[in-house]
Amino acid sequence: MNLKIENLKAGLPDQEILRGISLEVPDGEIHALMGPNGSGKSTLANVLAGHPQYQVNAGSFSMGDINLSEMEAHERAQAGLFLAFQYPVEVPGITVGKFLKRAVELRRGEEGRFDVTAYIKELRTAMDFMGIDQKFINRYLNEGFSGGEKKRMEILQMLMLKPGFSVLDETDSGLDIDALKVVAKGVNEMRGRGFGALVITHYQRILDYVKPDKVHVLVDGQIVLSGGPDIVHELEAKGYDWVKETLDPKAAAGSAGDPSPAQGVSA
Repeated sequence: MNLKIENLKAGLPDQEILRGISLEVPDGEIHALMGPNGSGKSTLANVLAGHPQYQVNAGSFSMGDINLSEMEAHERAQAGLFLAFQYPVEVPGITVGKFLKRAVELRRGEEGRFDVTAYIKELRTAMDFMGIDQKFINRYLNEGFSGGEKKRMEILQMLMLKPGFSVLDETDSGLDIDALKVVAKGVNEMRGRGFGALVITHYQRILDYVKPDKVHVLVDGQIVLSGGPDIVHELEAKGYDWVKETLDPKAAAGSAGDPSPAQGVSA
C-alpha cells in the first residue's frame, strides 16, 4: 500500500517536533528517511504508529484509502501498518509462538477458524528463512535475546503479519554485517506490489542491501531534501552539515565556489 502524509505537525504536548511534513511513498516502493540526531525521525515513526505520548496538531496521514490519523494504535496495526522498533522491548511470560499466533489471527481476521497446523508450518519456514533457531518459538518474546536476535525477530513478525506498509525505525542500529544482511533479506522478501516501506536510518550501510527508490532528508522536523539514491552517497561523503549549509544562506555564501549539493534533487 502507499503511505501519504500531508502537512503533518506533531510532537510532545509542550514541544512541536514535526513542523509540516508532507511525504508520499507509492505502493511497491521502499523509501529511506535520513537525518541527524534529534531531527524527528523516531518521532515520525511513533506518531504514525499511534504512540500515546505524542499528539498530532495538524495534518493527516493515510495508508491506501485508510485514514490512519483517526485510528487507535491497535486499529492501525490491524489495518496493516507495521512498526519495527529501534529498541524492541522484552515481553516476559509470552512466548514467540503464542504472541505471533494471536497477532496473525487478529491481523487476518481469522478468530475462531484459525488453522494452527498451517500457522506453525508457515512460522517455521519464516524462522528458517531468517536464520532463527526453532527453539525460539517457545522462548519469551525478546527476553534475553541479543540485539541482533531482537532485530531479526522484528522482521520475522513483519514476514508473518504481511503488512501493507512498514516503518523500520533504525532497524540496522547495533547490527553486525551478517545480521544486517539477514534483516535486509527479510525486508527485500516483502518488496513488491501491495507493500511499501519507510526505512529510517542514519547510515548508508543498510541501503547497500535494501536499495531505496527514493531518499528523503529530515532536518529540524522538516523534509528539506528528496531525490534519488545518490543523496545517500553525498551524505556519506559530506555529512549532514552539507544539508544544513544549503539551508543557511550565510553558510552557503561562504562556499559559493562549490557545486550545489542539491543539484539533481528536489527539496
